[in-house]
Amino acid sequence: MIEFEQVSKVYPSGQKALTQVDFALGSGEMAFLTGHSGAGKSTLLKLITVIERASAGRVIVNDYDVAKLKRKQVPYFRRNIGMIFQDHHLLMDKSVFDNVALPLIIEGYSMGDIKKRVAGALDMVGLFGKEKHLPIMLSGGERQRVGIARAVVNKPSLLLADEPTGNLDPKLSMDILKLFEILNDVGTSVLIATHDLGLIARMKYRTLTLKQGRMLGGEHD
Repeated sequence: MIEFEQVSKVYPSGQKALTQVDFALGSGEMAFLTGHSGAGKSTLLKLITVIERASAGRVIVNDYDVAKLKRKQVPYFRRNIGMIFQDHHLLMDKSVFDNVALPLIIEGYSMGDIKKRVAGALDMVGLFGKEKHLPIMLSGGERQRVGIARAVVNKPSLLLADEPTGNLDPKLSMDILKLFEILNDVGTSVLIATHDLGLIARMKYRTLTLKQGRMLGGEHD
């Protein structure tokens, strides 16, 4: 599902974000990615989604060598990846419905299917009935849940989450983790970047640890 082989990333400024990273996430596996702020977690996720490209090494995702993807192939490649961003990335002038429906509209689903899937995704994250709200009318935690609904609405084979519980209280954080488990149980591979060690301790999944851009771990707790 995901393979990193000796992957390094150096930004044009000279900043070394990742150094010779090796790890693999199997099909249907769920794992945590942890490390201090600036350790390289967000950069690693950006390499998986081809927001950034590696400076050296090989990144394989869903059997694609991402270095060989042409720019016009990237949107198609991303269709099977759900991405939950730390800062939501919602369209603030669009309704909750429109935000969650966006991946389905891009893929050409019928309006009937879109309505059913959006309703199901919003119900899953506890926001059923808020379809017509604008993001500005929601709390930070609710906006985060809209972002999660958008990421899972097209049932991706791979789900990536960058600090998905950062704006949520402990109970809601566990509810969201349970949602990820449900998705994982039906075959979705899940990689969650977080620095919440308490959350990781309560969930018995493999933990990958980055320190100053190098991968240290990969073992079960």
